[in-house]
Formats: sequence, C-alpha cells, structure tokens
Amino acid sequence: MRTLITNIGELSTCTMQIDGGAGIIRDAAVLVEDERIAWVGAAADAPVADEIVDAAGRAMIPGFVDSHSHIVFGGDRAAEFEARMAGEKYAAGGIRSTVAATRVASDDELRARLRGFIAEMHAQGTTTVEIKSGYGLDVETEERLVRLAAEATDEVTFLGAHVVPAEYADDPDGYVDLVTGPMLDACAPHAKWIDVFCETGAFTVEQSRRVLEAGTAHGLAPRVHASQLGPGDGVRMAIELGAASVDHGTYLTDGDVAALAASDTVLTLLPGVEFSTRQPYPDARRLIDAGVTVALACDTNPGSSFTSSMPFCIAVAVRDMGMTPAEALWAATAGGAAALRRDDIGVIAPGARADLVLLDAPSHVHLSYRPGVPLVSTVWKDGVLVAGSAERGGAS
Repeated sequence: MRTLITNIGELSTCTMQIDGGAGIIRDAAVLVEDERIAWVGAAADAPVADEIVDAAGRAMIPGFVDSHSHIVFGGDRAAEFEARMAGEKYAAGGIRSTVAATRVASDDELRARLRGFIAEMHAQGTTTVEIKSGYGLDVETEERLVRLAAEATDEVTFLGAHVVPAEYADDPDGYVDLVTGPMLDACAPHAKWIDVFCETGAFTVEQSRRVLEAGTAHGLAPRVHASQLGPGDGVRMAIELGAASVDHGTYLTDGDVAALAASDTVLTLLPGVEFSTRQPYPDARRLIDAGVTVALACDTNPGSSFTSSMPFCIAVAVRDMGMTPAEALWAATAGGAAALRRDDIGVIAPGARADLVLLDAPSHVHLSYRPGVPLVSTVWKDGVLVAGSAERGGAS
C-alpha cells in the first residue's frame, strides 16, 4: 500500500542543519509505503499512490523522539509537588516513596498505566519513547519493570542505580553489588541500555563507573543522569565510557561543555524538570553555540516532571533556554534519535520509519508560539494511524 500525504504547507524534515535544523520544504508531499517513507519532495512532483491524504496546507513534522522517561510506576507524588511549590527544596530521595507504591502494584496495574501514558504521548506527537526502570530497587520489581517496558518499546533502560533503597541506606556499596550482580543478570535480557544517577544523594562517580562497566559487560550501552543538582564529574565519566547521552546537565562547567562538544555524547535537556522543581534552566544557547549535540525529552516521572508533552517542553526550551523554534524541534526529533543512536527515526526522509505528525497549524513555530494549545492533529507511527484522523481520497 502506497499512501501519499500531500498539500503539506510546511514540511520540517529535520534532516539537515539549515533553518536551525528544521530542513523545511514548502508545498510538499510524503509518500509512505508500508511502515517506511518512500519519497519526499514537492507536491507537484509527487509519484502515483494507492491512497491520498490531504494535509490541507497544514504543517508536518517528524514524530517526536522522547529519549528519557520513567513511565512504569505506581502511585503519584502530588503532595511532594505541592510542598515544593510552597518552598521545599527538591532532592533525589523522594524517589523512595514511588518505589514503595511500585513494589506493591500488580503487573496488570502497571501495564494498564503504562499503556495510558503511551496513548497520552501518541496524542501529543511522540512516536518513539525510551523507558527506564528504577522504581523497584530490588531484583524482582526491577525485572518486572524492564519486562513490562519492553512490551511498549525497544528502547528499554535498566536503571537499578536510581537511588539507594532504604534497606541499604547504611550499605550503599552493598546495593551496588546487588545492582551489578543478581539484579543486572535478571534485567539485562529485557534491556538495551544501562543508566545511573550520578549525583549527590544518589551514586558517586566510582559507584557509577562500576554500574556502567558491569552493564557494558552484559551487552548494555551506557546512559547517565548527571549534573542535575550540582556540578560534578559525572559528565566526564559518561564521555569517557562512551555514553550515548548525558541527561539533565543543569549545572555544567566550561570544561564539561568543551568535553561534550568534542565527543559524540548527546546532552539531553529536560525542561519539564526545571519547570517542576524551580531549578535554573540550562543555557541551551551556550551548548549549541559551543557545538554540543542537544536533545529535548520530557523525563515523564511522578516526582520531578510529571508531563508527557513534548510540545510543552519545546515551548519552555524556546522561552527560557535560548533555543530557536527550529532548534527545539530538531532537538525533540532528530536530537532525541541521536541520543538513542538511531538514524531511522526523528527525520522525514526516504528509508526512515513513517513516524509523522500533522499539526493543526501552518508552521512548526506554532509549537512554541501557541503554548498549551493542542496543535497535534494526526499521528502516524510506522505508517499506522495512532492518534487523530486523516482525510483520505482515492488513488492519484
């Protein structure tokens, strides 16, 4: 089946570093064959198709690639958010309350909630999502979390080293032994990535290195949470170990920025966290101008960023982090793909997966120009409609 989506007023391909990364084609069309993009170009030059979808002059962008989420968990932390808005400081230890709720939740409860979040993300234009564990912190529950996550995505991350659980409060190195031993053995078959929260209140650089090296030995590729709560050596360690992405980066030294720019490690910014915790926003302008590859992700989690809206994160990145609308779009699509070391998603190009989003707007700029407005009209993942509706016609 060959489906032509035509009469696209503005097509953001996100395939090249022009227009701030948007790679715009006007009066465009896209041909989809099965789950892949077969052709992209001017509507006037479009090939013959079995079916036509009329975009009615609206804008089309690639499906968002959310490369950092924690969406398998029980309970919520609304009370913690309320207290934080009243002046309490955010700290890593709040994770333990979610651990308690997650451990007692059944697989069916967790699975139903996970499916709800995936549907919520689809409706907002996200077609690829990375999912981390980290709310079990024991062998049985961590294995459940990565196994359930693998039902929803290929991009599963084992994050047993999220924080030290209460039962190991007096023996953090003993917990690292558990993470790098029985827990890793149980979780590695379901995961692609290994991550660690290298931060004051979580894990030291030395402990983090042990976790990542053990994961690598089990065939998992490294990712790192670092420099969220303050400056540290986690960014340098991540680069040294070849991490695909360092996430957060709220507090980066000039040396960190230079090291990132000289590496192929992506810096994933999570503006929903700063919005929710009232920490200072990272300076994306500084990073981009230095040559750092930047991604945007939601970090959907019950504690520090309970949003699944990539359009919201784009709007915040433009308003408060110094990004242009085109740079923010690229970071939320092709940048997220780079953070997952993928070249088949996050772009609209022949051979890429047909992950497409039609906006109820004439331009991608409206994602930040009209914050909070539900502009995502239609979403295809692998060429299949997963949200909204499309006006279809006969063969061309």
